[in-house]
Amino acid sequence: MSRKCNVLFLCRANSARSVMAEALLRELGAERFEAFSAGIEPAADVHPLTLAQLRPTMGDLGKVRPKSWNVYTTADAPVMNVVIAMCEEAGEAHAPAFPGKPVFCQWNFADPLEAAGDEAEQKRVFEQVFRQILRRISVFVALPLQSMQAGEQRVAVNSMDEHAPPSIASE
Repeated sequence: MSRKCNVLFLCRANSARSVMAEALLRELGAERFEAFSAGIEPAADVHPLTLAQLRPTMGDLGKVRPKSWNVYTTADAPVMNVVIAMCEEAGEAHAPAFPGKPVFCQWNFADPLEAAGDEAEQKRVFEQVFRQILRRISVFVALPLQSMQAGEQRVAVNSMDEHAPPSIASE
């Protein structure tokens, strides 16, 4: 397969985790992947602490903006090869039907929007989640997805979660 693999990242507000994943995949896997993100109830804007994490290392942040997952259910939407839920509530059981037959995978990351504490603690949590997503995307881009069958893709992408770093609460 010579075309790029379309990957959609889903979460609740599409202002932190899924945006980080989209931007990181665009940066680290641009030759093989097209990255997209969406949310169940999209926020008005990308969270400022998300942008603070992305800005130092990312090129163009102009494409990252919160949008509804319904954007990707229309007939003229790009057909996704892989859909990755970044939280339980955006999982396959709750998600709308997307065109084509994308492989649906689940990665669970703590929601940095729920971080308690002062501004320094919130920044620390956003940085921690960013690093966790960066590690996961770094492994993801190395997978030979285009040479795998759908079932193999799902197992490979989901099994990355088995070795996930501990949640924020336990660190």
